[in-house]
Amino acid sequence: MTNELDDAPHWVLTLSCPDRPGIVHAVAGAIAATGGNITESQQFGDPQTGLFFMRVQVQARATEDTLRRALEPVAREFEMTWQVDSAGRPMRTLVMASTTEHCLGDLLFRQRSQRLPIDIRAVVSNHTVLAPIADFYGVDFHHVPVTKATKAQAEARLLQLVEELDVELVVLARYMQILSDEVCEALSGRVINIHHSFLPSFKGARPYAQAHDRGVKLIGATAHYATASLDEGPIIEQDVERVNHADDVSELVAMGQDVERRVLARAVRWHAEHRILLDGYRTVVFR
Repeated sequence: MTNELDDAPHWVLTLSCPDRPGIVHAVAGAIAATGGNITESQQFGDPQTGLFFMRVQVQARATEDTLRRALEPVAREFEMTWQVDSAGRPMRTLVMASTTEHCLGDLLFRQRSQRLPIDIRAVVSNHTVLAPIADFYGVDFHHVPVTKATKAQAEARLLQLVEELDVELVVLARYMQILSDEVCEALSGRVINIHHSFLPSFKGARPYAQAHDRGVKLIGATAHYATASLDEGPIIEQDVERVNHADDVSELVAMGQDVERRVLARAVRWHAEHRILLDGYRTVVFR
């Protein structure tokens, strides 16, 4: 038995607003009025902030404009921050990396194998060593060197590329430069960074060597949104690996890089699928 919506497109609605009774009912009613069918729904009310968060996937023959018109009165009534997008649409992405290739190569591979719903429009680096990887995957490579004297020009070039390529997401795939407060503000909620979870315990050069010297038993990685506060933006995902006294520094580095790849890929996927909503300094992730 076939359903009249079987071949209809899917849409994703995400929203946040002050929590109060009637939100779910109002949203469901607006969707039903367009002939849409809710195929997935997740919600969370934060008792600390008093905010309500919701992600709804809808199958409907209605256009995006029709859905928006139906939802606008509800959004006004409940003071919502909200968006509607096509489910599964590859998100236009720019990846930045310096000299280590493990995260960049993983994202490019996952995109090519259609395991990640992103469209990498360009790779930007302050070095040239990663150009062959971008070339292998057929992605434009932009060498934008950064020095203390040229940092402002380099960031202006970055923002220019974001505008020219209509970029929705910037991924710092082991990009070893600090973005200025101005860039973080301009791209707020649109920059994902990955770092080893030894920060702030093991700052500076050779963090895995420092961790090895201290005999750590866990290594890990953290993906978060970049903000003006270095490595302190809202956390999206974290993971760890157990290690022991027999693992040397090179083994810790290899395991750490594997964790970084996995954590970053999950964070990018969830962002591209509109599964992450900001809740102050925290995130709500509808997995």
